[in-house]
Amino acid sequence: MSRFTSRVGAVAAIPASAYDIDCRRCTRLSSFLDSVHAEHPGYFCRPVPPFGDAAARLVIVGLAPGMHGANASGRPFTGDYAGILLYGTLHKFGFSTRPQSVSADDGLTLVDARITNAVKCLPPGNKPMPAEIHACNGYLAAELSALPAGAVLLALGRIAHDATLLALRLQARVFAFAHGARHELGSGVVLFDSYHCSRYNTNTGRLTVAMFESVFERMTAHLRSSANRAA
Repeated sequence: MSRFTSRVGAVAAIPASAYDIDCRRCTRLSSFLDSVHAEHPGYFCRPVPPFGDAAARLVIVGLAPGMHGANASGRPFTGDYAGILLYGTLHKFGFSTRPQSVSADDGLTLVDARITNAVKCLPPGNKPMPAEIHACNGYLAAELSALPAGAVLLALGRIAHDATLLALRLQARVFAFAHGARHELGSGVVLFDSYHCSRYNTNTGRLTVAMFESVFERMTAHLRSSANRAA
C-alpha cells in the first residue's frame, strides 16, 4: 500500500499500482497536458489521483478530469460545474464534510466515500479514445481490487460504467447501463448507474437533482442494510 502526496495534499492509502503521477503512457493525452500546462502554468496538468477514504464503501467513478476543474485543481470534480451537484449531494447524504469543493486545500474530506476517474488525464474535448480508456484501466482495476465487503460503486455515465466493469473483468453486455440501474456484481459488490452530472446533462434536464438524489437514496439504503446485516 502507498500514500500519494502532491500539491493536492495527502491522498488516501490505496494500492500503489492504482496511481502514477508521472504516467505518460498515452502519447496524445501527455502531449495535450503539456500544451495545456504551457498555457496555464498554474494548473495541475498531471494524472489526477483518487480522492477520499481509503476504506470507503462508496466509490464513485467519473469519466475524466475537466479542463478547468480537476485538471486545474488536482482533485476530482473540483473547480468545475459537475462538482457542484456531486459534492452538494455527497454532503446532503453525509458523505462529505462540506457542500462545496472549492480547491484541493479547502479542508473538505469525504466520509466513507472516494471519487476516482476512468481516465486519470484530461482528454481533448473531454472525449478519451477507447485505447486510452483501456490503457488507464489497470489503475482503476488496482484500486477496485481493494474494495471492502458490501461496497457500492456509482458509475457516472456509460464510459465510467463500462470502464468499471472492465476493471472488474465483467462483461458490459451482461450489465446494461441505464440511469438508476442497480447491478449485483458478486462478492457483495453492487454497481449503481447515473447519468453524468455534467453541465450539459443538468441544463437540458437529462439529469435533475431529484433523479440524482434518488440514486443516492437507494445507495445509502443499501449500505445501511448491509451494515445492519453485518452487525
